[in-house]
Amino acid sequence: MDPEDEQVQLQVRKLQDYITDHFYTCSDKILCGLGRMYAGGGELTENIDDVGGVGTAEFASKAIDIFYMSRR
Repeated sequence: MDPEDEQVQLQVRKLQDYITDHFYTCSDKILCGLGRMYAGGGELTENIDDVGGVGTAEFASKAIDIFYMSRR
């Protein structure tokens, strides 16, 4: 699947809405920062990849970046 795919981008929006509804206001800028953290290496990246498979964190990061850039 391509991170630019419409369904992937819809999931990014759902993630942003979920964070806003349950934790804090997740602005586009905050979401972009989270995406960078996902693929930044270390324990967070490892945990995401453990759940979703190797490369999941990088894929999510790319999808979030595409989402962010499309809204600027």
